[in-house]
Amino acid sequence: MSLLYRLAFQALRNIDTETAHGFAIGALKHLPFPAAKVDNPRLGVQAFGIDFPNPIGLAAGFDKNAEVADGALRLGFGFAEVGTLTPLAQAGNPKPRVFRLLEDEGVINRLGFNNEGHAPALERLKARATRPGIIGVNVGANKDSKDRVSDYVAGIRAFAGLATYFTINVSSPNTPGLRDLQSEAALDDLLAWSIHERDEAARKTSRKPVLLKIAPDLALNALDDVIKVARKRGVDGIIVSNTTIRRPSNLREKSLRLETGGLSGKPLFPLSTRMLAETFLRVEKQFPLIGVGGVDSARAAFSKIEAGASLVQLYSGLIYHGPGLVALIKTGLVERMTKEGLSSLSTVVGRAAEDWLQWPVEGLS
Repeated sequence: MSLLYRLAFQALRNIDTETAHGFAIGALKHLPFPAAKVDNPRLGVQAFGIDFPNPIGLAAGFDKNAEVADGALRLGFGFAEVGTLTPLAQAGNPKPRVFRLLEDEGVINRLGFNNEGHAPALERLKARATRPGIIGVNVGANKDSKDRVSDYVAGIRAFAGLATYFTINVSSPNTPGLRDLQSEAALDDLLAWSIHERDEAARKTSRKPVLLKIAPDLALNALDDVIKVARKRGVDGIIVSNTTIRRPSNLREKSLRLETGGLSGKPLFPLSTRMLAETFLRVEKQFPLIGVGGVDSARAAFSKIEAGASLVQLYSGLIYHGPGLVALIKTGLVERMTKEGLSSLSTVVGRAAEDWLQWPVEGLS
């Protein structure tokens, strides 16, 4: 990263979080970031019937309105996920609603699916439809919707011709009642209709994988129910995990930890990775997983893979380490593979899952 970009990144850390995010979106839109270098072939991953050039993806939440998917790919991401997108535009929760926990390298947000709705995102994705790159579309429901299942179905219908894959987001803690959709009966109904709509759309376009994004706060018996329904309905994968409403006792930012919302970044790493391992063992290799939460280094990314992830995603790590983080992680992964004599990351997926079950995590039972 050039000196100019490094200085700009440091400046963004000194201003309001949402304002800084807006500047980052603008930079990816307008600044001449060079194209990412071609990835080492050993980083390639085949999952959900898709060939990923590398396993590092941009998590949903950064590019809420599908404005900078191509900019993200120029940073070296192997794939980018846009959204969460709801049918109608909504402002989200009142500000302030995003807080940096600087001493912990964490973030608390209670944004509430703020986005411009389907229509503007649809036009942006249509405008880039002929360009290469793997773009996932994360769909959700409007806060005041009378029929949330229909909102998810509408998202799949709207973007079926443009998304590489879909993510069903039922795990944000910032929309009242949304996580109730993770209960067995509600999830069964939601996935049945969502996958039905995907299959109907596949008559006109190619079949798009449907992934489910879950919370790290599920009790293990609730996780059992989620996996049972996901396998029954034939989802193509699970993303583990969204943000947590828990607050680890070792957080240093004692005042900000009291803010409501979902916690992400480094403090989420142990909980989300333990939940990833629990999920991997329950899925029994029926479909791949994406690991999210606290990925801020090659070591963290490799740990996610060892815990059961075929792919990983990050977002909060960019806030503390800047856009050069993606290249650093990929370089570190190749170095680790060379050290272990690995020709593919697939050989280490889940090899430490049993070990992660012994990792002490507050509240997980």
